[in-house]
Amino acid sequence: MVLRNCWKSRHKERRDPLPFWTRSGFGVLFCLYIIQFGYSTGAEGTTKTVVQKDAEFDVTYNDTVTNDNQIIYAFNHTVSRNKTEGVRVSVDVLTVGLESPFLFVVRQKQAVLSFQVPLILRGLYQRKYPYFHVGRTLCQPPTRAASEMQYFFVDVSTLSSLGTHYQLRVSRVYSFTLHTDKKFSFTASPSQPQYFKYNFPDGVDTVIVKVTSEMTFPCSVMSIQDIQCPVYDLDNNVAFIGMYQTMTRKGAITVQRKDFPSNSFYVVVVVKTEDEACGGPLRFYPLRPDELFDAGNRSKVLDVVVSPAISSEVYVMGMLFCLGIFLSFYLLTFLMACVDNRRYAFSLLSQSVEPLNDGCSPPADNGSTLSSEAVTDSATSTDNNYGYLERTLDSVGRSRQESLSSVEEDDYDTLADIDSDKNIVRTKKFLYVSDLSRKDKRVLSKKYQIYFWNIATIAVFYALPVVQLVITYQTVVNVTGNQDICYYNFLCAHPLGALSAFNNILSNLGYVLLGLLFLLIVLKRDIVHNRAMYRNELNALECGIPKHFGLFYAMGTALMMEGLLSACYHVCPNYTNFQFDTSFMYMIAGLCMLKLYQKRHPDINASAYTAYACLAGVIFFSVLGVVFGRGNMVFWIVFSVIHILATLLLSIQLYYMGRWRLDSGIVRRIMNIIYTDCIRQCSGPMYVDRMVLLVMGNIVNWSLAAYGLIERPNDFASYLLAIAICNLLLYFAFYIIMKLRSGERIQCLALVCILFTAVVWGFALFFFFQGLSTWQKTPAESREHNRECIVLSFFDDHDIWHFLSSIAMFGSFLVLLTMDDDLDTVQRDKIYAF
Repeated sequence: MVLRNCWKSRHKERRDPLPFWTRSGFGVLFCLYIIQFGYSTGAEGTTKTVVQKDAEFDVTYNDTVTNDNQIIYAFNHTVSRNKTEGVRVSVDVLTVGLESPFLFVVRQKQAVLSFQVPLILRGLYQRKYPYFHVGRTLCQPPTRAASEMQYFFVDVSTLSSLGTHYQLRVSRVYSFTLHTDKKFSFTASPSQPQYFKYNFPDGVDTVIVKVTSEMTFPCSVMSIQDIQCPVYDLDNNVAFIGMYQTMTRKGAITVQRKDFPSNSFYVVVVVKTEDEACGGPLRFYPLRPDELFDAGNRSKVLDVVVSPAISSEVYVMGMLFCLGIFLSFYLLTFLMACVDNRRYAFSLLSQSVEPLNDGCSPPADNGSTLSSEAVTDSATSTDNNYGYLERTLDSVGRSRQESLSSVEEDDYDTLADIDSDKNIVRTKKFLYVSDLSRKDKRVLSKKYQIYFWNIATIAVFYALPVVQLVITYQTVVNVTGNQDICYYNFLCAHPLGALSAFNNILSNLGYVLLGLLFLLIVLKRDIVHNRAMYRNELNALECGIPKHFGLFYAMGTALMMEGLLSACYHVCPNYTNFQFDTSFMYMIAGLCMLKLYQKRHPDINASAYTAYACLAGVIFFSVLGVVFGRGNMVFWIVFSVIHILATLLLSIQLYYMGRWRLDSGIVRRIMNIIYTDCIRQCSGPMYVDRMVLLVMGNIVNWSLAAYGLIERPNDFASYLLAIAICNLLLYFAFYIIMKLRSGERIQCLALVCILFTAVVWGFALFFFFQGLSTWQKTPAESREHNRECIVLSFFDDHDIWHFLSSIAMFGSFLVLLTMDDDLDTVQRDKIYAF
């Protein structure tokens, strides 16, 4: 009946000119309001009584309402343009076990706020929590007048036939506006959210809003919303607009003036009904969907402070600081290159005056611990048994000219008797570099150049989808406002454009610049070596470690790609893209080990295809570990078994220099070796040095496998990287020890690089383990580790890790490049292979 009358009234409004409120949508709202609150005849034929009261602020009203009556409280207050005061409505229901809830409707000039009491908030699995005490702050629409009188009404109604009692109190919030750098304390709960207004002062374009609490739980949400009505300040709607993040003890959001046309915003703090979003305990699963749970006391005391963020001058200083550090390495390299060129020109001048030597200089006797009998035995074995004579300069020149002709690029062996010589040479008790550098130089050069071209191809195909993905991540964060997607150090995350943490991206510039510098250094050495080869210089042809630069080029490219992918990861660091930050770290560790092995074993080093296939397997397991490795015992058992088997197979490969076969007779041959060497005569290993290295390597790797199986660390990618680094350090230490045992020395430049790199690595690891954020926990728990900037108010601890680790990696590459420079004048048949 009422709906028909309303419709007739609206139909008449279309024909008759009536006031604006009738001709607008307010007429329909008015009809619905009549239906809602009973201006019609009820089911029992009674008319609802409406009572309107002139109410005052800070007065508690105790009243009773039923389905037969409705109470309207009329308030008025003066709104000033220069002074903002909040208005807060607090309601207490004094009757427990209500038949029907109260409905409170607050009608303002530009907004309507409605809520029921008891307020039912839902948690995980749709669990329902009732709250009988509700407090809500009314939004404050801006006014253009200097002073204006505004009215608002609080309507109270219920459909319960029983008389229910309640308390209503409307009060002013005098501390509604936040001030810059002034801490403000308040208390919030799920049914009593709080929000405050902040106005950008003149000259401040960016601020950081920090909310802290001494209490870890209950879990809460902080939100930044534009000045508009309604304000979304409940657990079930706070994520609708603006920027928001969950928090326990710390929360911080950087806010820019350009995102808020009114030059002001609301800071909203909501306490959640449950703690699962912050890593708290999960309560029991509800037996019935309509079951009500005890909400308990979930009040939380919080502090909020709004501070100006850094200015544009600090951005410029940070960029100049970053560029200055790494460009100084370019300047130092340029100066050293100039000095080296002058020394080289002086040596050429002196050689043009003095007669040329007939051969390379013999190695200096520095007290080698290798026995003279072993050296004599090896040399005699080489001369008498295999008939390898020292080649003359003319024959070397002819060989080089022949190698420049058109040959197949395949990785074939150029030994005279390809099968017998391998078995004879590689199983000698003492090997020299000349024994393992017998393949055609041009073929080997092509073989190792493939490392560079393959990693360049991998980089392009790997990086393009990564860049596209992280741009999508950043767009989602900016559009949705959900700052739980990315694990930043929010206390030191400086935005620039669409990027939320520009400083974390900028600090990765060192990897790219130093990687490029290393490529330039390698290119210079490559050019100098090629010129020496072209002039048929004896030192380049017959002396020193064979110069193959393909792996060095690959290492420099990998360092540059590490910087690019680390920057991509820090666009939005989270659980799903952490492998972007570590993939090329595995590449770098693997390439460094291959380069160390290649120095003394250029003929038998792994091909690029085999090496990258193995590294692809490592990255594959890294992804599986991140996805399935958290507490999954089956995965850890499978990985540990594969890890141990791979260690054993690699040990056999290194010990026998590749002269073994994996076939059906492998078990019989193993048993035969155990019987003859261990049981029958208990002879020691033939290759003692190699055996010591491999035993230590197996001990380390088996220990790491046992640790992973027992502890099952959550960060599988870092665990896998630790395995690679431990093996690299072990092999590097073995190389240095064997180099010194062989009577070789480390030149001053290489020694300085080793010491400098070791010190830088130590400081770098210190900053790495500060742990400013971690995607292994919830976003709220990760924010508990956030810290302020420590350098120029722009860079945090992790940025310093980026600076130092890029320098340390560059230094490590220089160590590999220069550590055997002392052998450049030593004949290869006098350089030990170990």
